[in-house]
Amino acid sequence: MMGFLWSLIIGGIIGWLAGMIVGRDVPFGIIGNIIAGFVGAWLGSLILGTWGPSVADFAIIPALIGAIVFVFILSLILKGMRKAS
Repeated sequence: MMGFLWSLIIGGIIGWLAGMIVGRDVPFGIIGNIIAGFVGAWLGSLILGTWGPSVADFAIIPALIGAIVFVFILSLILKGMRKAS
């Protein structure tokens, strides 16, 4: 149970950091940050592998890079949807 909680916390922090670096807020607040962290970790591990320091089964550097890419793409999609409506 504690491992799951740590994963949520680390995922949220990674998503929050990615939003701060990109300069865009992740939709849905804390839940959005956690989702961005998890998707970023998945995307980062696909692209870069699992190198570097690891916390709560997250390879921090690839997860952060993947989350930055995810938040950037998500912000472009949401911006396009706002202009279309």
